[in-house]
Amino acid sequence: MEFLVIALVLIIGFGLFRYFRQRNILNTLTEEQFREGYRKAQLIDVREPQEFKRGHILGARNIPMTQMRHRLIELRKDKPVYLYCQSGSRSTRAAQLLHKKGYQDINQLKGGFKKWSGKIK
Repeated sequence: MEFLVIALVLIIGFGLFRYFRQRNILNTLTEEQFREGYRKAQLIDVREPQEFKRGHILGARNIPMTQMRHRLIELRKDKPVYLYCQSGSRSTRAAQLLHKKGYQDINQLKGGFKKWSGKIK
């Protein structure tokens, strides 16, 4: 029983640590906030190419999460980065990678592409 309590405390502690760490490196923006800034930023769709071809936010570049590490040279550190994926999990992982590589102004679309109601291509 004591082992279960310790395990539960560790799991909850790790979850809280990840939650607060994510908030420090990534701004999660509503669709309205995202629209206000993405035209002045690097808009990156981190979904796979076949998902991107089925529809994406107008003006987005496709750099899949699976290729992000090898394509970092395509992103500038001096401009904000606006990320999105289908629901938000891949863009969170992409933000963590970018933060480790020295990027500062990292933003993601809350709810991902499935919540986007703006223009798409």
